[in-house]
Formats: sequence, structure tokens, C-alpha cells
Amino acid sequence: MYVFQVEGGHKLNGSITPQGAKNEALQVLAATLLTPEEVTIKNLPDILDVNNLIKLLKLIGVKVKKIDNHTYSFKADTINIDSLYSKEFFYLATRLRGSILIVGPLLARFGIGIIPSPGGDKIGRRRLDVHVEGLTALGAQFEYEPQNKVYSFHTKDKLQGTYMLLDEASVTGTANIIMAAVLAKGKTTIYHAASEPYVQQLCRMLTRMGAKISGIGSNLLEIEGVESLGGTHHTVLPDMIEVGSLIGLAALTQSQITIKGVKSEQLGIIPKSFSKIGVNIEFKEEGLFVPEHKHYKIKKFVDGSLMTISDGIWPALTPDLISIFLVTAVQAKGSVIIHQKMFESRLFFVDKLINMGAQIILCDPHRATVIGIDREYNLRATKMSSPDIRAGVALLIAAMSAEGTSTIHNIEQIDRGYEHIDKRLNAIGAKIKRIEKV
Repeated sequence: MYVFQVEGGHKLNGSITPQGAKNEALQVLAATLLTPEEVTIKNLPDILDVNNLIKLLKLIGVKVKKIDNHTYSFKADTINIDSLYSKEFFYLATRLRGSILIVGPLLARFGIGIIPSPGGDKIGRRRLDVHVEGLTALGAQFEYEPQNKVYSFHTKDKLQGTYMLLDEASVTGTANIIMAAVLAKGKTTIYHAASEPYVQQLCRMLTRMGAKISGIGSNLLEIEGVESLGGTHHTVLPDMIEVGSLIGLAALTQSQITIKGVKSEQLGIIPKSFSKIGVNIEFKEEGLFVPEHKHYKIKKFVDGSLMTISDGIWPALTPDLISIFLVTAVQAKGSVIIHQKMFESRLFFVDKLINMGAQIILCDPHRATVIGIDREYNLRATKMSSPDIRAGVALLIAAMSAEGTSTIHNIEQIDRGYEHIDKRLNAIGAKIKRIEKV
């Protein structure tokens, strides 16, 4: 176990290359199970969740070759179904929520998918109903063992295409259903599908493998099942969540950084949302440039009412950045309501920011009002623990802006989603030490 010791008050200056998108990586890794042919994936982030899913694929028989730190090839031509019942499989699967994504591909190709209750962030109830309803609509038989918390899917015959209207535009649920449907017999229509860039990238990868998918980028997908899929090469997009985190970090710490290789079309509404709290960015040839923000002012709505930053399904603002917007607003001028609609526990980390001197009112589990202090004083250093990936990075950002040295425990949560964040930030001026906890 390690902790971060963060010496605050240092401005960053320089360029940083964002990692590959975590959420996309987990989906395309699972998709390698759909073919016995070789699939090569580039720009995979070197993070715990991705590395654990690669270990899971190896465990069930996928041949994995590491080409470089961010490029791997996968060949799923000899899958060992019996390994799904092993203690090692259960241990790895419960360590990351992305393990649920292997169920669709396994069910489509081998007629069986078994997974224990997956792990991940402790941010409130995260239902698997969309996965279950979608896969059973395609003809799978489903069983749940409450004692062991095990989800089992079986089918004797080939999955059958059908029409379905999802009750929630779940990203992982949509991805799992897509991966099952591409090898199903007949046509599958998915209405109210998630359309995030991660899902779009998965669909494009699958079409290169021979799948027939129309409506990519919309909430209405039509999939014509095929007999088999082939190999392909795929490159993961830059992680828009890390990009958004770096924008917030630069603003709060009065830093000037360039985030290399980022294009405006990859970020959706993120730049516009930052402008609402007074943080402005520029797109240049080399990437996204964040100038130094000595002060930044939160806007109001046209009728003069209090600004609200809220999350939603794509193309609305991603829920994964709500924690970042909240911490960035701490040093702004003005007030803003931060509304986290999807997860009822994701704002519970604000007590740590309040202890540091932030002016925040937690209205209820989903809403917080931030009264910006406009750099009248610096946040105070403190000791804290990372409750989940995104809140962990929000606390890291706060610590980097604070006066004094802060200690952050449970940084494994941060490592799950951010690649060597301490080393990469230290390279442009941060003072972060990774210390083994005795």
C-alpha cells in the first residue's frame, strides 16, 4: 500500500500527453474474445483496471503479447471455459467493474458467461439490470446466486436478434449487448443506446472485424448478426476524463500547460462546460493549451440565476468529471450548483475539501453548492483518503493547490484510472511523492 505526499503551491509548466481512454480500453479488450484471430490494440493506458482485465483474459486462455508499454496483441483461439469457475478468476473479476464486459462476448461465442459481482468505485448503487435484460432479450438464460453473488448466463442455441428499448442508456450495458448481438442470428435493434465516444470506438472496431452495425453515434443502433469476426488493429482515443482533469488542475493551480494531441471534437461539451465556470482553453496545432488563470469567474444564466453544472448521458457532460468541476470551482469567483444525477455517493468527498477551507454546502447526496473564494486564501494541507477514482484525483488537485504538504491514502483508487499520474505531473513541476505505507 502506498500514499501520496503532495507539496502544494507549485505551478506547472510544460506539455503532457494524455493516456488512452480507460473506459474505451476495457470495452475493446473484452471484444478480443469475439474472434479466434489476432487483434492488436494500441494506446492502452498502463493502469490497474486495464492491467487486471488483461490478466483476466490471460487466465481464461487468451494469448497476450506485449509489444510495447501501450500496445498489445490478443488471440482468443483456445479459451478455457472451466477457468470461469476458478478462485483466481473470481478474485480478479471482483477487483474491477469492467469484468462484466466479458460476459457478452463469451455468451455470443461460447454460449456461457459467468461473473461474480464486479468491483469498482464505491459511489453508490450501480445496477446490472441493463446487462441482464439485454442479454436475456437475445435469448440467454439467466441465474443469480445471491449467496455467492454470481451472475450466470447460458444458451443452448445461437443468440437471436430482437428489438429492445433500454430503460437506461448504460455505457457498459450497451457495449455488452452490442458484443453479444454482433454474433447473434438476425437483426438486433437497440433503442436508447449509449452513444459515448467509447461505444462509438467499440462499434468501429467491430465493423473492421466484420460486424454490421448502423447508427453509430446515435441512440438507435441496428446490428445484423454475422457468423464470425476476424482480427483487426485498433487505436484507443485519448482519455477525455484525464484531459478534463488536467484542465481543472491547471486552472486551480494557476498553471500553464499544453495537453498534446487533443482535438476539440474528441471532448464534446467539456470545453463549453469549463467556460461556464470561467476556465478558458485554446486549441492549437500541438494540442489543447490551458493558459494561466490567476482569476476566473463563474457565469450566470441569462436570467441572472445561479449557474448549474450537471451531468447526463452523451453528449451531455460525463458524470466522471463532476468531481473535477466541483474542485475547480473552489477558487473561482461566484457560486455554482454542482448536480451529480447518476450516483448518489459521488459527492460525499466534499467534507475533505471543506476541511481544507473550501466553501461548499452539500445540499443532498446529489447536489452541492460551491461558493468560490476567488483566491482570497489558499486551501490548507490535510490528511485524506481517496474514496474513488475521480474523487481521488479531485483531492490530488486540491492538495496541489493547497498551502503545505497533504497526505492522500488509498491511492490505489487513483492508480486504477490514471497512469503514473505522480511521475507525469512531477515532470512538469509538481511535487508528489509516492511513499510505501508501513
